[in-house]
Amino acid sequence: MSVLAYLIPISLLLGGGALAAFVYTVRSNQYDDPEGDSRRILSDEWDDQPKP
Repeated sequence: MSVLAYLIPISLLLGGGALAAFVYTVRSNQYDDPEGDSRRILSDEWDDQPKP
């Protein structure tokens, strides 16, 4: 049972780190156009000027 005293804080830190990483990706607009990317990869046309 004393192992739980170590595992619970470690799991909370890892969960908090994952939440912080998710919030960072949302705030840096990495999920702006997921549908456009999925359609673009299936297209046979080459995009000479992709989005910056």
